[in-house]
Amino acid sequence: MSAMPEHPRAEAQTASAVLMIRPRCFYSNPQTAPSNAFQAAIGVGGAALLARALAEFDAAADALRAAGVDVLVRDAADGQDLPDALFPNNWLSTHADATAVLYPMLAPNRRAERSPAVLDWLQAQHGFRLARTLDLSPLEVQGLIVEGTGSLVLDRRRRIAYACRSARSHPDAITHACDALGYQAEVFSASDPQGRPVYHTNVMLSVGRRVAVACLASLPDPGERERLRQSLEAGRAVVVEIDPGQMADLCANVLELASADGPVLAVSTRAWRAFNAAQRRVLERELRPVPVSIDTIEHHAGGGIRCMLAELHLPRAGHHYRTPPARR
Repeated sequence: MSAMPEHPRAEAQTASAVLMIRPRCFYSNPQTAPSNAFQAAIGVGGAALLARALAEFDAAADALRAAGVDVLVRDAADGQDLPDALFPNNWLSTHADATAVLYPMLAPNRRAERSPAVLDWLQAQHGFRLARTLDLSPLEVQGLIVEGTGSLVLDRRRRIAYACRSARSHPDAITHACDALGYQAEVFSASDPQGRPVYHTNVMLSVGRRVAVACLASLPDPGERERLRQSLEAGRAVVVEIDPGQMADLCANVLELASADGPVLAVSTRAWRAFNAAQRRVLERELRPVPVSIDTIEHHAGGGIRCMLAELHLPRAGHHYRTPPARR
């Protein structure tokens, strides 16, 4: 299939700045465990577990900064029990038209992560411009959940949102979010080898400007699998296909970012080891991998480096959104 043209409202696919939330507590969240097969059921942690998670968090932020990414770190809200606060991409997405979106969350103890104060901080302290806040959180009352760019893997150039159905990604909520943002929804089912739904789309799919990483084998329906393959191939030059074992090692939970020295790939060391040699060569040809060691976070929380990064696509004050030129 030939490449499809960019959407008239296309925006840059990759961000050069990301938000990271430094946690004040950390443990395997019992409220999220039933829907997250990647998460180890360990229970309440303690000071030692938090210290390990913080060391991994700080090292990951430093590694991305050293690679030329603008990493903005804010401490999680004080006085609240927020074990998954380090995954801000589930409650927040930002867009080049100066829109921020707040999303409905499944676990009650994750809903308190949504913070208008973070948006105020991005504007007042870092010069980002915000014209609209789209608050989808009232959908929670109806049981309609869509957890940010965990649920919605966005092709920002073609205005396509890929989403796999799960307890965290209700089809009606997906439709509501896509209608509000002007995206076309591509919805499918994905499961692990035990037949359990993949809880977030971004653990089986990553879409960047140069590379897509996809576990197509996780789609049991042949028609949905082929439609996803064709859509990905139409949108970019390189699709790296991974198997279910590599998905379990969070090989798709990666994020392509922009830097002054060219595109980089945020990837955990666990995932980087799980790619085979041929896959690593393809990734290294297109991108500069930045492996970060986050074993404690991955094991106890069931999310990886992509989950820890909320891309900042908002324009800076004094700059206005322009549709980027088509890539030739």
